[in-house]
Amino acid sequence: MAKRTDKQPSVLGSLDWWTIAIYIALLSFGWVSVCGASYTYGDTDIFSLSTRSGMQIVWIGTSIVLGLVILLLDDRYYDTFAYVIYGLMMLLLFATIFNPHEIKGSRSWLVMGPVRLQPAEFAKFATALAVSKYMSTYGFSMQRMKQFFAACGLVFLPMLLIVGQKETGSALVYVAFFLMFYREGMPGSILFTGVALVVYFVLGIRYEQVMLLGTPTSVGKFVVLLLVQLFSAGMVYVYCDDKKKSLSLLGYMLFITVGFLLFSLYVIPFDIVWVQLVVCAALIGYLLYQWMSTRKTNFLFIALFAVGSIIFFYSASYVLNSVMEPHQRTRINVLLGLDDDLSGAGYNVHQSEIAIGSGGLEGKGFLNGTQTKLKFVPEQDTDFIFCTVGEEEGFLGSAGVLLLFLALILRLIHLAERQPFKFGRVYGYCVLSIFLFHVFINVGMVLGLTPVIGIPLPFFSYGGSSLWGFTILLFIFLRIDAGRNIIRT
Repeated sequence: MAKRTDKQPSVLGSLDWWTIAIYIALLSFGWVSVCGASYTYGDTDIFSLSTRSGMQIVWIGTSIVLGLVILLLDDRYYDTFAYVIYGLMMLLLFATIFNPHEIKGSRSWLVMGPVRLQPAEFAKFATALAVSKYMSTYGFSMQRMKQFFAACGLVFLPMLLIVGQKETGSALVYVAFFLMFYREGMPGSILFTGVALVVYFVLGIRYEQVMLLGTPTSVGKFVVLLLVQLFSAGMVYVYCDDKKKSLSLLGYMLFITVGFLLFSLYVIPFDIVWVQLVVCAALIGYLLYQWMSTRKTNFLFIALFAVGSIIFFYSASYVLNSVMEPHQRTRINVLLGLDDDLSGAGYNVHQSEIAIGSGGLEGKGFLNGTQTKLKFVPEQDTDFIFCTVGEEEGFLGSAGVLLLFLALILRLIHLAERQPFKFGRVYGYCVLSIFLFHVFINVGMVLGLTPVIGIPLPFFSYGGSSLWGFTILLFIFLRIDAGRNIIRT
């Protein structure tokens, strides 16, 4: 049981009021942005419940009440009932797949009269609790593959269920948990592999049809295969601690590549990609030979990295053109600059960029944005809410909002690091990772820097589900942090 003495601070005294102040500030700026995004010329009462700005006040008020209720509960409940909460939420996600209400092509909403709830928003805190519970068990180690894959399974299950609801954007949010995994000891090679795959996809698809210096060689294929070789040689140096072998591999591969490139340029033009594939095959063979002769498993892992990289790259084009839905393919092509489509998939981002650009340094002022008032930007009070900030508050207002989010992120790092128990630290980094992912992707999406995947901006986007979900996620952590000084006997 928890024992308090006169010297021990109360929960109220242990609360991190700086984080709560940032939370209130974000809610306030968020409401102002919803007003600006949903306001129509001629409206006389922005506080009416018939307007979205009026309803947002209801969501904000209920969120604050919800946060207070969470703070009143014993922080041990979240540890004790973590698996129960996770199990119930997974059942709800599964049931949502079969609900008869389809909204904008997605079955992720539960409709109960005038109220609509999106269980995927609440599954984030449930997953964070379950992962924290599992990773804080005695003897857990990220270095043990069985335990690592079990932790990944807790994350992948809600992802699959949300994909089954045709809500790919919300499912991608769970990738953020890998940032927490990295903090808790996940090998950096796994994170590096994920980044490398993204680089392969972007460069390979973007420059696949561009020819190298007038030769019949695809720039995309050439660069990706060259990167596979460079990355593999670098990994030999880092993970096998063999600088000599790494430099030798690098020298041979670059010599062969440059030699055949010059031959193709000045003697007989041909596709150098075939030479690159032969070099990669030789590299993989050499790595496997080193593995068998030295018994260092790192050589095997590097060889598997090279093989997996090549398979991924050559399958990426097939997935994009034959597996993805047409609207998903169009969005990626627009993002990569392969297709403008300003009247279709690129319309949202194009109009959002116009709105932000028109705000200038100081903005047009509250309720004076023309792009948003004339409804040029679709979903401008939900997924594209940041364009309203840019148009009405300008660069200074946008920078202020981003600084508030930065302050929240830095505060969460501070709180997570001071947790006396692993459960609290892991949960704190889960919260941090989810907020960081949402802000980065949503703002990047509005600016045309990341794919349009339809995820809300925390505390800004209109709606009760996202606001409640983020509030629960944050206040559970605040309650866990508030109990850090209690002596338990």
